[in-house]
Amino acid sequence: MNHAVVYLTKTGHSKKIASAIASALSLSALDIKTRPAIGEVDLLFIVGGLYGKQSDPMMLEFVKGLSPKQIKKAVLVTSSANGSLKQAAVRTALESRGIQVAPEEYCCKGSFLFFFLGHPNSEEIEGAVSFSKSFLTRD
Repeated sequence: MNHAVVYLTKTGHSKKIASAIASALSLSALDIKTRPAIGEVDLLFIVGGLYGKQSDPMMLEFVKGLSPKQIKKAVLVTSSANGSLKQAAVRTALESRGIQVAPEEYCCKGSFLFFFLGHPNSEEIEGAVSFSKSFLTRD
């Protein structure tokens, strides 16, 4: 199985999470800002944050450029100050392109200004890694 990890970050949270996932999978985390060439991937881990309850427009632009011939399945990992919000617009964009998206999504708290400093913490990052690794043993 061929895997890849991509992320988009404004605060550094998503990079921290994506790097931990990539390291656990012996991969490199690819920054969407660099417009990485993904190639054909069986499982694409997409790590992003929500800002004002919304996905970054650059994230949406990136996923709208993916095709089901290129990406068999996507897994979403999200950080937000709320800690439980999901990347609904990213999921919708992927599904509208015909890309299968795992129904489960890992969500963790991220800090915002002076609120929730220290998040995502090591426990939340390890949770994202464990969640991601669980997809390696699925069909």
